[in-house]
Amino acid sequence: MLQDLVDLGRYPIDRPGSWAYEQLIGDLRRELDRDGCAVLPGFVHEDGVARLLKEADKTAVGAHRSFSRTNPYFTKDDPALAPSHPVRRFYDRSNAFVPADSFSKSGPLRRIYEFAGFLPFIRTALNESEDRFFRYDDPLADVIINVVEEGQGFPWHFDTNNYTVTLAIQNGEFGGEFEYAPNLRSAEDENFAAVSAVLGGDRTRVHQLVLNPGDLQIFKGRYSLHRVAPVKGERRRYVGIFSFVETEGMCGGVERTRQLYGRVLQHHHDKEGVRRDALLD
Repeated sequence: MLQDLVDLGRYPIDRPGSWAYEQLIGDLRRELDRDGCAVLPGFVHEDGVARLLKEADKTAVGAHRSFSRTNPYFTKDDPALAPSHPVRRFYDRSNAFVPADSFSKSGPLRRIYEFAGFLPFIRTALNESEDRFFRYDDPLADVIINVVEEGQGFPWHFDTNNYTVTLAIQNGEFGGEFEYAPNLRSAEDENFAAVSAVLGGDRTRVHQLVLNPGDLQIFKGRYSLHRVAPVKGERRRYVGIFSFVETEGMCGGVERTRQLYGRVLQHHHDKEGVRRDALLD
């Protein structure tokens, strides 16, 4: 069980079918239907956060720190397109990820992700069917910690995986706000015009969110453009990331994996192109 980590009284993910469970699902679905994002404040209680912070501090030394310029799709430049096209809009990216193979099965982060009731809970909140909801089949990226230090952030981008579930572990002293433009594209339409507008500074569709340690966020990052504002101060920002996808066997693309983790496994080459849609990565 997860009582040493999760506030199961407030969030009874171990009691599907109960009145409290159904009420929680209803609340989450309303949030997700509205803007593709839902937050569960204090999902992990104070003692659980302390355990997660200890694990984050221990594994942060193995984070892959990268400094590069990327577009919102983590793809290469395409000179055939107009210079103003989103594919050709590159931004500085400077942060770090602790890869999934850094976390033991007995550690708090992976215990939450692999708890028998966690995937069904997230799937039910998203109103997805069993044949369209799976754990991310990526040995480097199914469970990770994003480490953001002084002056670092994450520029506007879309996620490869359809659903990202994040857990705030520690905030920086200042900055680090999560900003997103919900449902900016769909599986059938890249909607480059709307993406260009946000990249150009139009904040009409942009939401800003500040998560506190222990808060769980369910986010449809495949379709919503999003970023993390730069962090200021000496304290690192830690966010655990649990990834789910709608295609069994889906894995991160080779190019994107190399950028984020500094290495690629044979598994990534074998699974290249396994996905349900034809969107850019």
